[in-house]
Amino acid sequence: MPQLTSTTPRTTAPPRVGHAPTSWWSLQAKLAPYLFLSPFVILFAVFMVYPLVRSLTLSFYKTVGPRHEIFIGLDNYRFLLRDRYFWLAVGNTTLYTALYLVFQIPLSLGLALLLNGKSVLCRSLYRFAFFSTHLVGSVFVAVLFAQLLSPRSGLINVIISGFVRHPVEISWLGDPNLALISVLMAGLWLSVGWGMIYFLAALQAVDRELCEAAEVDGAGAVRRFWHITLPGIRPVLIFMILIGTIGAFQLYELPWVLFNQTSGPDNRALTVVMFLFQTGFQANDLGYASAIGWMLVAIILVVSIFQLRLGGALRES
Repeated sequence: MPQLTSTTPRTTAPPRVGHAPTSWWSLQAKLAPYLFLSPFVILFAVFMVYPLVRSLTLSFYKTVGPRHEIFIGLDNYRFLLRDRYFWLAVGNTTLYTALYLVFQIPLSLGLALLLNGKSVLCRSLYRFAFFSTHLVGSVFVAVLFAQLLSPRSGLINVIISGFVRHPVEISWLGDPNLALISVLMAGLWLSVGWGMIYFLAALQAVDRELCEAAEVDGAGAVRRFWHITLPGIRPVLIFMILIGTIGAFQLYELPWVLFNQTSGPDNRALTVVMFLFQTGFQANDLGYASAIGWMLVAIILVVSIFQLRLGGALRES
């Protein structure tokens, strides 16, 4: 058998013809995250960033429809500070927000405490029943309450007549003093069950062993609620107040449909978003409507920061 010597030629691997496959896969690996993110980025830029930037620039113009614009600087904001209808809308919205939070938070929390107890039968059925009111939407609720609040045949007046034992015809939607209360009743019916779900989730996360230990030590139900349950659900409580405030300041569909596309008797149901809609799409002054929108953003931001500081959320972060 012949032996290999130093002069014997060795077999070598064939030369590699370029690095095209390796380069393609490395390029694909680098671009893949951006390709997956591109649908969200494009949609976010088109439907969120551009409208925000456009509305901000439009607030410095006087417009007559979408095509005629005259740059006026800060005149829209100066006029806004003197517009009595804007401040009437701000007053109505603020009053509604305050009343809404005063009733919605305790009612939602009370329902959650009631349905969190083990002694309640068919808890899941009751939870769905109370939450289902939120699923129908604001427009349907407004149409429904327009019938319930009818002066003669409305169910609410019928119930009141049964209690006082003589017929009553309360004009809920025609009396300026009752206009905001009518919107409030519809808003509470729509949202109390929604808030109950959040509080139920928070209550189920409270340490039961701590509650049982407090009960063994002689703490009553009220003391356990104030010193154990309420601190345990405090983050959700702050969240509910914040979300409720933002949603109440953006109120529009409910009073608009409830009062048949008007601002109610004596403008008592006029909200900031309703005023924005009337200015931008009925008076065709999109520039002034944009200024109203950004003023609403500023109001919500100030109120939200105040609430977070009052609740201690900003100090914790």
